[in-house]
Amino acid sequence: MSVWIAVAVTAVGCYAVKLAGLLVPAGVLERPLVKRLSALLPVALLAALTAQQTFADGQALVLDARAAGLGAAAVALVLRAPFLVVVAAAVVVTAGVRALTG
Repeated sequence: MSVWIAVAVTAVGCYAVKLAGLLVPAGVLERPLVKRLSALLPVALLAALTAQQTFADGQALVLDARAAGLGAAAVALVLRAPFLVVVAAAVVVTAGVRALTG
């Protein structure tokens, strides 16, 4: 039963956060600092999530095939490759390193 309580509390919390966002006055959203933060925050969150998923294994810091795949994706991005090529490069390099290292 406690799982359903957690689901209900999470649903109510999500609704409250969405409602709070809708109740923010338009004047607050037009401030330059808020505009700058709203533009940079998603990029920072995505970078943090990528770093956590790439370099962490539970509580340990690891450097494995995922890091090589991320490096290949970064090189493909620097070379302005299309998105599917970036993903394919990351997948191929990660699979290759895993195949070589076991």
